[in-house]
Amino acid sequence: QVQLVESGGGLVQPGGSLRLSCAASGSSFSIYAMGWYRQAPGKERDLVATISSVSSGGILNYADSVKGRFTISRDTAKNTVYLQMNSLKPEDTAVYYCNAKHPLRYSYWGQGTQVTVSS
Repeated sequence: QVQLVESGGGLVQPGGSLRLSCAASGSSFSIYAMGWYRQAPGKERDLVATISSVSSGGILNYADSVKGRFTISRDTAKNTVYLQMNSLKPEDTAVYYCNAKHPLRYSYWGQGTQVTVSS
């Protein structure tokens, strides 16, 4: 069992930055592929960025809409995954969710954190 707790969301002006954190409880954090997803009002939940497990080399993957602006990383010692978001745009406004995917393909989700980009 894994519990995920996101933090770091908030209100930011266009062009600003935020760093989201996702703290994972439970064992074997390093075997999970971790990801960030987002869901805007009235829309489906979309992938933002993922990082594969430590044993898989920590391969990074980004949605085209955030490439060059967002960076996903993981700190295995702290059981935490981060999403650094720079050059934020109003269209980045959404609830951001952390995801942990086990090698057997089942997943855990956090409760979400709101990010609002507005002047």
